[in-house]
Amino acid sequence: MKKIAFLILMMAACLVPSYSNAQEVTYVEDPSQGYLLNRMRDNWFIMADGGIGLMMSSYDKHERFGHRLGAKADFFVGKWFSPLLGLRGGVDYEQIKGATWTGNYAALGYRNWPRQLDGGKYVPQHFNNFGLVGDVLFNVSNWLVGYKPHRFYNAIFYVGMTVNWVYARDGARPVSDGPWKYGANDDPDHSRNYSMQAGLLNSFAITKKIDFNVDLRFDLMQEHIDGAGMGYRTWNEYPGILLGMTYKFGKSEWNAPVTAVCPEYKYTDAEGDALVANLNNANRKIADLEDQLRKCLEKKPAEKANAEKAPLATVYFPINRTDVLGVQRNVVEAVAEVMKNENSNYMLTGWADNYTGNDVINVRLRKGRVATVKNELVKKGVTADRLETEINNGELTNYGPKAASLDRAVTIIRK
Repeated sequence: MKKIAFLILMMAACLVPSYSNAQEVTYVEDPSQGYLLNRMRDNWFIMADGGIGLMMSSYDKHERFGHRLGAKADFFVGKWFSPLLGLRGGVDYEQIKGATWTGNYAALGYRNWPRQLDGGKYVPQHFNNFGLVGDVLFNVSNWLVGYKPHRFYNAIFYVGMTVNWVYARDGARPVSDGPWKYGANDDPDHSRNYSMQAGLLNSFAITKKIDFNVDLRFDLMQEHIDGAGMGYRTWNEYPGILLGMTYKFGKSEWNAPVTAVCPEYKYTDAEGDALVANLNNANRKIADLEDQLRKCLEKKPAEKANAEKAPLATVYFPINRTDVLGVQRNVVEAVAEVMKNENSNYMLTGWADNYTGNDVINVRLRKGRVATVKNELVKKGVTADRLETEINNGELTNYGPKAASLDRAVTIIRK
């Protein structure tokens, strides 16, 4: 049954043409599953920028705007660890220019400063910071609208910290010729300061490897505007704008996992009609096969019934004899044991070959043989009313005179 059903399915598959092979399955990256991490040697970059910053402490407002602008410059080495997150570290230079009150200017090396502000209450100040800086980078563009390789513009937010070493004019000489030296007037408490920074790095792609940057930065700086001997420091705002370039090393793109995409096939009217016609033809052939299968199954009960009427046993006799001899007695005994364990009735049929003797003799032999087998079974304990007898004048085997011994027998069949 299973083999016939499988044959039907195979024939149906062969009858219907396969249109799906007209277009091949393609494999594409699926960003919805995230992005794969690159090797450690990929996604490195160097960055250099420079620009200006503006000091904005409460004292600096007494200085003219142009004299409060100082130079800023950075050099970084960094790496992106994902399309969103990266780190950079490097060196930093800041020129701090502004104003302080007259009692503090000595702390920053401006002894004998020639110019005073607001009637002598304030004086200009100027010192330089050289520092080590580290930032955490976050690509806002990739976060908001998704990663796109070689996008022209990326908005990158960053936060970080810097440790600065202070260099100021030597206060022992006039500012015009005093050399720059580490620290502020030999005051170790004012030789180093710290700052925190945050900003928006606007990155514009020039090539796949080079970006142009516009950095809008805000520093919160621990500035020495209150001078030596005052015993405290203040935090001052120092916004700035810097322009620079980025060069990328190695692989800079990110890859998503690959998934299979099955094409959506569009049938023409002719192809659709051909498909329907082939499908109808296949359905007809399948119906015909099912009908043949049904007819085949309907024949099986009759075959089973015939199989059940096969002889339980056959007892063979020598020529012109009606008594059970030799091994045939063992057959009768075995049949008797089977009958005693069953509730069935049995038909015993006597046979004789038609190649020897005449009809009178053969009829006598058939009757004698079937009567002998019945009597033997009754002797073995089988109830007589369960045994019916008959004779058959035909051939048992019909294999010819040389096989006549096969026709001298009594067959035992369950009813």
